[in-house]
Amino acid sequence: MKQALIFAGTTEGRRLAQALAQAGIPASVCVATEYGETLLPVGEGITHLAGRLDASQMKALMASGGFFCAADATHPYAKDVSANIRGAAEASGLPYLRLLRDEEDTAGSAVTVDSVREAVEYLSHKEGRILAATGSKELSEYTALEHYRERVIARVLSTEESVSKSRALGFEGRNLICMQGPFSEEMNYAILKQYGISWLVTKESGKAGGFAEKLRAARRAGASVILVGRPVKEEGLSFSETLKEICALCKKPLPERRAFVSLVSMGPGAASQLTAEARKAFSSCDAIIGAGRMVDALKDFGKPSFTAYKEQDILKIILEHGEYSRFAAAFSGDLGFYSGAKKLLPLLKENGIETLCVPGVSSLVYLADRLGISWDDAKLMSVHGRRENLIRAVYENKKVFTLLGGSVSEMAEELLRFGLSHVRVTLGENLSYENERILSGTPDDLLSIETAPLAAALIENPEGGGLAAPCGLRDEAFIRGKVPMTKSEVRAVSLSRLELKRDSVVWDVGAGTGSVSVEAALQAVRGQVFAVEKNPEALALIEKNRERFGVPNLTIVEGWAPEALEALPAPTHLFIGGSSGNLKEIVRTALGKNPRVRVVLNAIALETVAEAMEVIRTFPVTDTQVSQVTAARGRRLGEHQLMTGLNPVYIISFSGGNEDGES
Repeated sequence: MKQALIFAGTTEGRRLAQALAQAGIPASVCVATEYGETLLPVGEGITHLAGRLDASQMKALMASGGFFCAADATHPYAKDVSANIRGAAEASGLPYLRLLRDEEDTAGSAVTVDSVREAVEYLSHKEGRILAATGSKELSEYTALEHYRERVIARVLSTEESVSKSRALGFEGRNLICMQGPFSEEMNYAILKQYGISWLVTKESGKAGGFAEKLRAARRAGASVILVGRPVKEEGLSFSETLKEICALCKKPLPERRAFVSLVSMGPGAASQLTAEARKAFSSCDAIIGAGRMVDALKDFGKPSFTAYKEQDILKIILEHGEYSRFAAAFSGDLGFYSGAKKLLPLLKENGIETLCVPGVSSLVYLADRLGISWDDAKLMSVHGRRENLIRAVYENKKVFTLLGGSVSEMAEELLRFGLSHVRVTLGENLSYENERILSGTPDDLLSIETAPLAAALIENPEGGGLAAPCGLRDEAFIRGKVPMTKSEVRAVSLSRLELKRDSVVWDVGAGTGSVSVEAALQAVRGQVFAVEKNPEALALIEKNRERFGVPNLTIVEGWAPEALEALPAPTHLFIGGSSGNLKEIVRTALGKNPRVRVVLNAIALETVAEAMEVIRTFPVTDTQVSQVTAARGRRLGEHQLMTGLNPVYIISFSGGNEDGES
């Protein structure tokens, strides 16, 4: 069987040879140096051909008749080599396949020139040390610079040929760095800082060549970048397209791909926090996927990397990059603590991708251990990209641990607004990194503090742990003014009829002082309550009671119903304390948004009761209950306790849907 001929001067070329071996397609792989040969994959069907070939030697090799195609996976800047491969293939009648490396977007990040000579000309008018990261072939161009031996630091491959050529030009000792790339951002940064580099001259080597890492390191080190642009805008194929084309030429099916993904917990973020199992997963994978800061922290593993954190983007990378079989998806903290792994795992399983979960240290555990306190009695939550009732959690617990998603000053303002000035907050930012900072104080102390976007907080409330979901609070507990209020006895029965859940969405129409709204918000601690009221005095009282009871999940809506209801989210529950004659329209609006809404209304006037019964007859409802509540309260008169009756109140409740449960 004839072979595929691969010119493999890049990582992509080596991976192409490996993929063909898996497909049972023999391949001869050409590299220019013995060092390059040491990087090639070893396996059945893979033949190594080491040594530089000129145009005539390439033609002779291809004319031997042992090949069915020529795949050019050489470096983007090896334009002469690519031209020779193309010419030899055409002369031999072999299909020529150019495997392209993805280009990076460099807009605004570098000074672009067409050649190393042009870069040297530009630098001849500038001051400062130069890191020449353009290879040894064109190193002679830098000798045109005045005092180049002191000014230019050359970074070349650690091959005998590269070292000898560099030394012959006068680059040696401290001014010669011999290393194999690609380099991590941290390694680039360390070199730039160590040598006091002002100018980095580099070629656009793409993702596989570590180009983005060079740019980020230069920005951090304050060095300017001179980019030697790719010689020509090439046409060619992606890795997957090249593999597919070769398989089609020899009429072989694409190699069966069984992708495997390790979901790896990184801990708080620094590579120093990786567990031994996590290090093994990153060391043995073919490519790493993760958010930018995590990918940067893992550069020392020397793996191709992709920046993504959304589950759909991660899946897309895995499905589109058939050249890799084993991926490691990096997640901060632990996979089980507010991690993106929760959404990614089902997607991977749906696509038949095998997975392994690698545990790690969460920021909760890290911060608690740093403080030397236990966390088994803490309420755990996250407000990073999530809507959570942090204020209520602080009221109800002595310890609350949360991941933050906004400014600390905003959180401090919220704590103060809802009467929690006495709590103590401990903040941890950049946990596990060199610039880690942990500080403690009251909300007042934190108003002017700025922290990193990703931070964690432990909030301690010595007064926490009160009644989580009261029902029928004393009337005296509310700020009342002169606005009518649903009395505690009636309120208790009405709330029990609502049958609220922790995540309910409640409309309280005709909210008055907000007593029902407040108690509903205390019960639906993970939900939302909308207090709809038209009276300005009542609106002010609702706001005061909202702050007094610490219920940020209560939203005040000014206006008349039903018009004010149109913009609200669909309710799961509706309480009507006052309808101003619009009862039917209010119920119609609620049923229109949620045909199964649970409705409870209070009526004192018989006319309102009649209107309510008309509503029950008009709309498809079920579970109808009508009660009259009559209560009396004792008052002392001399030595006697006398009872004074309150106004009798009708409590009418029903749910959307007919008797068969159909709306």
